[in-house]
Amino acid sequence: MTFRLQQIDELLRPQHFFIEAEDNCYFLREYTAGAGFGHGETNSIISNLKKPVDRRGLPEWRYKESAIRQAGRELRAAVGDELLRQFTIVPMPPSLSRSNSLYDDRMARIVRYMTEGLSCDVRELIVQPHDMMAAHSTSSRPKPDAWYAAYTVDEMLAQPPPVNVLVVDDVLTAGAHFAGLKRRLVERFPGAGVYAVFYARRAVQQDSATE
Repeated sequence: MTFRLQQIDELLRPQHFFIEAEDNCYFLREYTAGAGFGHGETNSIISNLKKPVDRRGLPEWRYKESAIRQAGRELRAAVGDELLRQFTIVPMPPSLSRSNSLYDDRMARIVRYMTEGLSCDVRELIVQPHDMMAAHSTSSRPKPDAWYAAYTVDEMLAQPPPVNVLVVDDVLTAGAHFAGLKRRLVERFPGAGVYAVFYARRAVQQDSATE
């Protein structure tokens, strides 16, 4: 099955509270909130993508590896090689810092599959020095200001300044991560265009104001 990118427009924006009208955010699939991994292929893939790192080495780990490959290849097919070459591609940082033994580099690996064999500008421009609670593991979720404060720009990777940035993430819920990250990028690189592509968006029946 081939999936096409869809934009978060005025009809979908109420489900993603922190996405603003001027934001250029796109998604490939829809994830059904609260339905569990058995609710169709997308829910299964997302569940496997978020499988914690402490499951590495167990038989189930192969499902995470497969989901990472599938997400990267589907995103590449949807965005297209020509367009990928026009962006500085930035994977969304995980909630845990690199110093944490449970640090999950799934987004960086998804991006590697997206750009495999291409001459692309891929940079982990945004880093998170301290641990934050993962959005899917708590009901008290940080707002954009908290994510903005948590993120820093890796100055070792800041040159040349990006012109257009494509942020890649797995699931769009309320949009707090993206809002905080975009603010940090625009502050450091004034005038840069910031776009986002999500493998899936969370579909809900009523508005959600937290992430």
